[in-house]
Amino acid sequence: MTMERRRGRDRRRDDRRRDREEVKPWTPRTDLGRAVQKGEITSVVDILNKGGVILEPEIIDALIPNLKEEVIYIGGSPGKGGGIRRTATKRTVRMHKSGRRYTLSAVVAVGDGLGIVGLGKAASKEHRTALEKATLQAKLNVIHVRKGCGSWECACGSSHSIPFRTEASCGSIRVALLPGPKGLGLVANPTVRQILSLAGIKDIWVKTSGNTGARGNLVYAVFDALNKLNGTKGDI
Repeated sequence: MTMERRRGRDRRRDDRRRDREEVKPWTPRTDLGRAVQKGEITSVVDILNKGGVILEPEIIDALIPNLKEEVIYIGGSPGKGGGIRRTATKRTVRMHKSGRRYTLSAVVAVGDGLGIVGLGKAASKEHRTALEKATLQAKLNVIHVRKGCGSWECACGSSHSIPFRTEASCGSIRVALLPGPKGLGLVANPTVRQILSLAGIKDIWVKTSGNTGARGNLVYAVFDALNKLNGTKGDI
C-alpha cells in the first residue's frame, strides 16, 4: 500500500470517527419524548409509576442531567502469578468456516443515587461500541427502587434502606437483600455495591449463593431483587 493510499484511508477513518462523536440535536420520535421536550413531563418517577415505556435514551438524559455510569467488569484474563485480571468486556469466540470470530460483551449500570437505577447489556466487535450500546440499553431499562427502613434494629422511618426482604435469582446465583439499620453500610462485595450505590441505598445486608464469579448474572440478580420491591402495594 502506497503512502498516499494509507493517508487517504486514515483521513476517512478520522472523518467517520468525528461524525460519530458530534453531538446532534435531539429530535423526539415518540409522544413521550415530545412531551418531555416541551416540559410537560419533568420526572422519570412519574413516567414509571404510570407504566410508561421509555424508548429513547435522550429522555433520561433530559430528565436526569447528573446521571452516573458504572462499568461492570464482567470479563477477565489470566494475570501474572495466577489469578484473574478483570476487564470491562467479556470476549467470546465463535468458530466459522472462515476462522474465529470474536465478540465483546459489556454490562453498564446507570443511576442518579436517589432511587433511579438501570442496567444494560450489549455486544459488539469493538470495545468502545459495546460499552456505548450497553449504556444506551441501561437508560432504556431504568426502574425506581422503593426504599424505606424495614430493619427491626432501627425503625427510624427514613429511606436509607429497603422496606422488606427481597430475593431473586439469575442462572445459578441467588441473591437475598435484607434491610439494615442506619450506619451499617453496604454489606456486599464491590460489584454489588456499585448497583446499590447507584440506587441510593446506604444500609443493607446482602446474602448470595451460587457461582458469584459470574458477575453478569450476579448484577442482574440484584437488579431483579430491587425491581421486586415495587411488586407490593404502598407508597413508592
